[in-house]
Amino acid sequence: MEHLLAPTPPMGWNSWNTFSWNINEELIRTTADKFVECGLKDAGYEYIVIDDCWSLRERDENGRLVPDPEKFPNGMKAVADYIHAKGLKFGMYSCAGTHTCAGYPGSFEHEFIDAATFAEWGVDYLKYDYCYKPATADGANLYRRMAMALRNCGRDIVFSACNWGADDVHGWIRSSGAQLFRSTGDIQDKWESIKALAESQMDKAPYGGAYCHNDMDMLVVGMYGRSCNTWIAEKIGGCSDAEYRTHFALWSIMGSPLMIGCDIRDMTPATADILMNRDVIAINQDKECRSFYRVNQWNNPKNIFTLVRALSNGDYAVGMFNFGEHPGEMSLEFFDIGLPYASGMALEFYDCYQHKVVGTFKERYSTNVEPHDSLMFRVKLVK
Repeated sequence: MEHLLAPTPPMGWNSWNTFSWNINEELIRTTADKFVECGLKDAGYEYIVIDDCWSLRERDENGRLVPDPEKFPNGMKAVADYIHAKGLKFGMYSCAGTHTCAGYPGSFEHEFIDAATFAEWGVDYLKYDYCYKPATADGANLYRRMAMALRNCGRDIVFSACNWGADDVHGWIRSSGAQLFRSTGDIQDKWESIKALAESQMDKAPYGGAYCHNDMDMLVVGMYGRSCNTWIAEKIGGCSDAEYRTHFALWSIMGSPLMIGCDIRDMTPATADILMNRDVIAINQDKECRSFYRVNQWNNPKNIFTLVRALSNGDYAVGMFNFGEHPGEMSLEFFDIGLPYASGMALEFYDCYQHKVVGTFKERYSTNVEPHDSLMFRVKLVK
């Protein structure tokens, strides 16, 4: 039977947010070890992805990419084999331009030889960036080219198209053959960035879905301002645990891939609780991959709102969010999500943070949400 890639949003870890250019074989191996030891693998995370800065500055005499022997002395096939032995999958990075964002060789005009090389190394996932694209080259066609190369390289490789939302990517990317597409600029480890990225995608809900997911960029949960990349950390960056929890809830209910960006080798208990919340992950990974819709709080529509998403078993995900600076009420009128009072039906609310049923309600559910915080429920229709 043919293996279909990424029916639900991919879950894994990417090196860039915390380590950027400071990557090596030991880091990747110890991260893979920790994936299994701490329970991330059991929670559904499977991809270990090496981002930019892994190669030499020049291709070899045969036009092939060459791993930096100081960073990866045993080569990429050995790294892939180690990750696969853990029951995980291996991801790498390239770029649609002549060079990557950090100035290493890109895959422009080398798509098929690079796809073949990645397949030989045992790569399962390719993040494909958008820097240094020749000005007259059509971006959509560059992603089609790499998609075609990957689809015919002899190995199943998930294609992560990372063009930052440029060129109205949401309108054409599904037809290219990619399994996910970046719809935003780069995330930063601060609340303002999380909020801005989420708000920028509220009108893009119809475009993601099974086998082609809207990627709102990697998670910054648990970074606390620690990164060798000052753009991500901004030196004084970092969020509270409540803000990280809201970040994870937004990415989950909005259907974004869940790619961890912190150093998982020293996660705090709070970080582990957020990243391995099985109830929230189950919403993200629901097999129907339905889009969400927004219901605003009537007297504070800009800051306080609910996102609702239909789930495959008849339940609904209900996420309540406060983007404001003060506590506020969120009153969800059930009429607004399709349940009239005249039906005689009610909704049972299961709290995905407390992992328990908190009550059954008719007509509406009203609660207070703290600033920058969230609530996440799985609701069930009952008589």
